[in-house]
Amino acid sequence: MMKSKTMKDPNVETYIKKYGSLAPKRYQCSDIKKITNSFREKLGEGGFCSVYKGKLDDGRPVAVKVLKTDIRKGNGEEFINEVISISRTSHVNIVSLLGYCYTTNKKALMFEFMPKGSLEKFIHNKNIATEGRLTWGKLHEIAIGIARGLEYLHRGCNTRILHLDVKPHNVLLDENFCPKISDFGLAKLCPKESIISVLDARGTIGYIAPELFSRNFGGVSHKVDVYSFGMMVLEMVGGRKNIDESTKDSSKLYYPHWVYDRLQKDNNLGVHGVMSSQDNEIAKKMIIIGFWCIQTYPVQRPSMNEVLVMLEGSLDTLKIPPKPFIYTP
Repeated sequence: MMKSKTMKDPNVETYIKKYGSLAPKRYQCSDIKKITNSFREKLGEGGFCSVYKGKLDDGRPVAVKVLKTDIRKGNGEEFINEVISISRTSHVNIVSLLGYCYTTNKKALMFEFMPKGSLEKFIHNKNIATEGRLTWGKLHEIAIGIARGLEYLHRGCNTRILHLDVKPHNVLLDENFCPKISDFGLAKLCPKESIISVLDARGTIGYIAPELFSRNFGGVSHKVDVYSFGMMVLEMVGGRKNIDESTKDSSKLYYPHWVYDRLQKDNNLGVHGVMSSQDNEIAKKMIIIGFWCIQTYPVQRPSMNEVLVMLEGSLDTLKIPPKPFIYTP
């Protein structure tokens, strides 16, 4: 199985010719087997892929994402989409793609290894007992880093990139908790300042912007990533999923509505780990910014550049936005 021939997919060949020496290194199956020590150490597994730890000849640790889908059933568009999208990027808050493998039997992507894993492990209260609670200052730094990464995708690349699946699981942390956006399988390239055509609602339930379900809310643009970022920031503050069907208190079922009401009444925000007035200020700032990002209509949401200004600015300059409509896809 490991001696598979390299697959001659037109998308791959076009990509290699177009990017030439700038394209990530292409590996054979035998290389991937050697790098992962025969896939010995599994870091994680999802519905579409398994991730293994590996080591390059120079000693650098890497993460190898092996896709489960059978490429013979299609032309591997999502795989090539991820390779092309991430190859266009170079930013401290975007995970680095070091290489890939594309054969008749294996599709794999090789990334820099992120020792702390995903942000998801550190923000949900049920995981904090084992992973430890991040300080509010560190959560604020992480939010700024993610915002910088998204702002780069939207404005810093020659072609705007919409990620379309921003969520805690897709934010990886290095040894210093520097966040790096990962998983570009659903990403779309689009001309700047334009509306794109998306035939299906891409993303993960709980983070998908309303316009991806109904064009009555507006066109699909970079503002869908802003919405997802806002939902993620609210989870970072709340220490829980925004939609929690297991809660016994029905008023807390949808966290954004519960915390918005407390924000309006200037009540205690009810968040865990607030130890000082500075912590409370950070939490309140992140909540207000989160609500600006999840405004129902995309035209009402800020750009990621404006989000950065708010995150790095003073709480006193922020106004509480209108309460978003009930929207829980």
